[in-house]
Amino acid sequence: MCRHLAYLGPPVTLSSLLLEPEHSLYEQSWAPADMRGGGSVNADGFGLGWYVDGRLVRYRRNVPIWTDQNLPDLAGSIRSGAVLAAVRNGTVGMPYGEAAVAPFARDNWLFSHNGRVPGWPDATLKLAEQLPVADLLRLEAPVDSALLFALITDRLRAQSPADAVASVVRDVEAAAPGSRLNLLLTDGEQLIATAWTHALHVRRTENSVTVASEPSGADDWTAVPDRSLLVATATTLQIAPMEGRD
Repeated sequence: MCRHLAYLGPPVTLSSLLLEPEHSLYEQSWAPADMRGGGSVNADGFGLGWYVDGRLVRYRRNVPIWTDQNLPDLAGSIRSGAVLAAVRNGTVGMPYGEAAVAPFARDNWLFSHNGRVPGWPDATLKLAEQLPVADLLRLEAPVDSALLFALITDRLRAQSPADAVASVVRDVEAAAPGSRLNLLLTDGEQLIATAWTHALHVRRTENSVTVASEPSGADDWTAVPDRSLLVATATTLQIAPMEGRD
């Protein structure tokens, strides 16, 4: 499985989120503590997404994060109040390469998926058939994560971000039971995340929120209950059960 995190709050350096903390996302690329879905390292690429004056910027590579010699200087020089980052452990049978690395982007949305959809792609064919052909042609890569994002962005045309994410999780679980769906979605102002048969943790201060599939070494993280939906801004946080949600 992969590791990822998202942050909303006062502008901070990317380095302070990704590289500097004890057991940082950087360290989790080679020494993750919770790989319940399989694999041992997250060495199949990494990606960073952040917002500058409301404008989305991405930096993605298809190499292990520790091999990018430019990253420390880059991450130390960039400040943002909205960040989403991921390190990838590719699923066997799915393609590799930069296009398959999160975060995925469309319009002003960033998206990441930690987990897997069993039976891909056959299990999700009926869901894919519900999408406009143009959306399928715009998939960044033929991987389960990209399809999840396409399903969510399609539903954003008629639903709130929280409802779009929750409905996709329910429909994917129905089509592919046992799916691991730890999702992160942000537009730089709000953050929606799910814990669905995979871990999710949240860390709050008075004016910031950070969520991660695996916490850094700090002891002020709170585990999000399984099958929960998290909706946050920099100053608000709501966590609710997903089962039974209309």
